[in-house]
Amino acid sequence: MTEQPNDPERASSARFRIAFVPGVTPGKWSRIWERRVPGVPLDVAPIEESDQLVVLHEGLADMCFVRLPVDREGLSVIPLYREIPVVVVPRDHPVAAYDEVSVADLADEHLLQDPDSVPEWRDLAAEMRDLTRGDVPATTLKDAIAAIAADAGIVIVPRSVARLHDRVDVTYRPVTGVADSRIGLAWLTSTTDARVETFIGIVRGRTERSSR
Repeated sequence: MTEQPNDPERASSARFRIAFVPGVTPGKWSRIWERRVPGVPLDVAPIEESDQLVVLHEGLADMCFVRLPVDREGLSVIPLYREIPVVVVPRDHPVAAYDEVSVADLADEHLLQDPDSVPEWRDLAAEMRDLTRGDVPATTLKDAIAAIAADAGIVIVPRSVARLHDRVDVTYRPVTGVADSRIGLAWLTSTTDARVETFIGIVRGRTERSSR
């Protein structure tokens, strides 16, 4: 097996491609990379969460900030940080009067997303228990939040995602009783090289002189 060079610029001068799911803000890490590894151009691109593994397995990105959990077959994954869940509601909704709410307090609300994506709500929801929930057409989160502004229902999402889609006629509050989500950094194990190791070090806050 050929030993990988320790210098990312010797490993490859090709563009290094980083993808990230909604809610992740990789700007700080990108700036550090550009300063430390000027000989390797960095491409940073947003993707939909549904594509977070596709871009790796199809060779469209070298690394990806993913929302966990993911199928780890063939991947190396580093968990990075947790995000609290929030409920997005119309600005004049009663929830807006509180600093946080319990998922049980949302049992009578209509969820504008797949109930299986929020199992804690699914297991308590009146419309699931009474079999009164109709089909909810698949839609983008942007469109769902526009519907929330018209008092059509709610969504429960990580706080960074709610911030990404913030608008003046909706607001959001933390929800207790729903599991936190977690962001991780993933790549194909077979493609580990000096560029990957360098980017991991940057994300983990290592200085240029610190050892791996």
